[in-house]
Amino acid sequence: MDIQKIRQDFPILGEQVNGKDLIYLDTSATSQTPLKVIEAMNDYYREYNSNVHRGVHTLGTKATDAYEKARMKVRSFINAKRFEEIVYTRGTTAAINLVARSFGDLVIEEGDEIVVNEMEHHANIVPWQQLAKRKGAKLVFIPLEEDGTIALDSVKKAMSDKTKIVAITHVSNVLGTINDIKSIAEIAHAHNAYISVDGAQAVPHMAVDVQDLDVDFYAFSGHKMLGPTGIGILYGKAELLDKMEPIEYGGDMIDYVYKTESTWTDLPVKFEAGTPMIAEAVGLNAAIDYITELGLDNIYQHEKELVRYAYDKMSAIEGIEIYGPGKDNRAGLITFNLKGVHPHDLATALDSEGIAVRAGHHCAQPLMKWCKASSTARASFYIYNTIEEIDQFIESLEKTKEFFSYEF
Repeated sequence: MDIQKIRQDFPILGEQVNGKDLIYLDTSATSQTPLKVIEAMNDYYREYNSNVHRGVHTLGTKATDAYEKARMKVRSFINAKRFEEIVYTRGTTAAINLVARSFGDLVIEEGDEIVVNEMEHHANIVPWQQLAKRKGAKLVFIPLEEDGTIALDSVKKAMSDKTKIVAITHVSNVLGTINDIKSIAEIAHAHNAYISVDGAQAVPHMAVDVQDLDVDFYAFSGHKMLGPTGIGILYGKAELLDKMEPIEYGGDMIDYVYKTESTWTDLPVKFEAGTPMIAEAVGLNAAIDYITELGLDNIYQHEKELVRYAYDKMSAIEGIEIYGPGKDNRAGLITFNLKGVHPHDLATALDSEGIAVRAGHHCAQPLMKWCKASSTARASFYIYNTIEEIDQFIESLEKTKEFFSYEF
């Protein structure tokens, strides 16, 4: 691929930060947005801004068609069996909360077990904690291996006849660990348990086939895959979504409202109360088109090249600690600490050079405890990053280390 040509599709990459060309290494938090997505959303507001599923006028019909076209695009993108299995949400967090609150309340009883692990984002721990508290259930943690991976034997040992739900990330936003979701789903189903997957860090970077993985629920966000903020997707098997109750109520999700009771409309709209994210769905549709045109295999291979190169360069820096698997078994991100430099100071120093990285606990405090660190720095890569940018990043790391080790 012509990465320089691809970079021209992202207007923000022409910006300067502190007088330096922007080097954006924080895609795991939020990806940048190509012009095609920006233009698609702009066209919606300029040409057919209207609500969906309500009016029969031309603008309303056009908006509804665009909104549902995006749903069909998502269905194809992750190979769901039916469009009814694609529910729009505000993001991954909202999608997981919907599963935990609606499906969780439906199937979890006192004494049941919910299997999680320490590498999870808070969005895939806290909703299950709250479910366990509501129902008198127990959280069971799969232990991590020394390199931050999960052994399938450990998954099997964590399971019991009391296990009802396994909640797990596809790709860790901190360690870069890529979990074997297909095998874990098989283990869960062998125990008559359900599996819910946080796919926020996977869908933008690798091909995901929910039917092949045989997951029961799968959640991801638009803003991590070149799309807009404020929109996400919950995939759920239709037979499970059918059994679930909505957790938000109001316009559009009803079938009929009587004075003292109401009935719900069909899937997936029964989970989409109120005016939905119409412009955001239009933008997500355009983002999927853009990713599909590039090719997920091409994106994945480019990230592999970047992370291997960066891993080798960073490993050569004295006093650096890198968390997670080796360079050949991780997604396109590296979380690290530099001895003697607080991650926030490191991020501030890099920002002075125009380089954006993340610093903090990354919404993964249990994992920070496992890492024996209060916080870390993270560099994450995507299709618009280059080897040259990594070289500048490494040079700035060396300069930062030298500055903080200088004895005044």
